[in-house]
Amino acid sequence: MAACDFNMQFIFAVADWEGTAHDSRIFQKTIWDPALNFPKPHKDAGYPQMSGYLGPYKGERYHIPDFRRGRQPTSPREVFNQAHSSLRSIIERTFGLWKKKWKILKTMPNFFI
Repeated sequence: MAACDFNMQFIFAVADWEGTAHDSRIFQKTIWDPALNFPKPHKDAGYPQMSGYLGPYKGERYHIPDFRRGRQPTSPREVFNQAHSSLRSIIERTFGLWKKKWKILKTMPNFFI
């Protein structure tokens, strides 16, 4: 599990889990362990809804290409989903850049990641 800031710098990482562990299990254990000092960013769509964490609205447009192809957001829920999706792309771009710089990250077998 990793979190980065808007400058694409990692501010938190925990790599102490087996590859089959579900995202929500890792997330919940991490936020409840005060020793890890988790920074409390926005959560990903795969994590559960819970107090203090805002996930995207289900049943509304979410992905950036959906907004580029069609009309602009028309409801507060779509506006939120558009902003959430834009912020989420930062972590994906950060990992993409790391994989480009350090080729071993791209070629590692899944059971190591």
